Amino acid sequence: MAKYTRIEVTHIMQQTGIVPLFYHHDPEIAKKVIKACYDGGARVFEFTNRGDNAQEVFSKIIEWSTNELPGMILGIGSIVDPGTASIYIQKGANFIVSPILNADIAKVCNRRKISWLPGCATLTEINYAEELGAEIIKIFPAAQVGGPDFVKSILAPCPWSSIMPSGGVSPEKENLTRWFKAGVHCVGMGSKLIIKNSDNDFDYEKIEKLTRRSIQIVHKIRKES
Repeated sequence: MAKYTRIEVTHIMQQTGIVPLFYHHDPEIAKKVIKACYDGGARVFEFTNRGDNAQEVFSKIIEWSTNELPGMILGIGSIVDPGTASIYIQKGANFIVSPILNADIAKVCNRRKISWLPGCATLTEINYAEELGAEIIKIFPAAQVGGPDFVKSILAPCPWSSIMPSGGVSPEKENLTRWFKAGVHCVGMGSKLIIKNSDNDFDYEKIEKLTRRSIQIVHKIRKES
C-alpha cells in the first residue's frame, strides 16, 4: 500500500524539482544509487521496470527505503499495462509512471488513489490524460517532441497543466534553466545524473553532488523568476 497520497507526491515533486530515474538488477547497487540521490536532497525516486527481476528488486528496495530513508517517495516507471501497475501498487509503489497514455492504467491507479504520470506527446493526449485524473503529465521523449519550446506552447493555452519532461534533461545549469523557465513542474533525469566513473562503476559521490547542485539550480531559477 502506498505510504504517500497523490497530492503529497505532486507537491514533493514540485518542491524538489528533480526526479531521478534508474534501474539495476542488483538491489544493493540500486540502494547505493538511491541513497546517493537522497543524500543530495532528492525526495522522489523513480525505479524503472526494465528488467526480468524488476519486481523482486523493487520489493527489496522499497522496504529498505521506507526503513532507512525517511521522507523518500519511491515509485515505479516504464509501466505499459494495468496488470503490471497493479502488481507494483501491491508492492507499495507511491506513484506509477508510464511512457504511454493508457486509460486502463489510469483506472487501476484511480481506484487506489495512486499518483499516475502518463507519457504524452501532443496537447490532445495531455488533455485526455487530465480528464482521466493525471495531476502531472510526463512529456516523453521530451527532447524529440520539441523540448522547452514545446512546453511553452502547451502551457500558453493550458496554464493549469503540470508537466514533467523526461528525455533530454541534464544537470547543467543552461539545460535546467531552459526547462524551468518554460514552466515545467519538475524534470525526470536518468543517465545524465546517474553517472559512472572511469572504472565503469557508479560514481556515488558524484551522483550525490550532481543531485544537490541540480536542486540548488532549480531553487535559484524559481527564486529569480
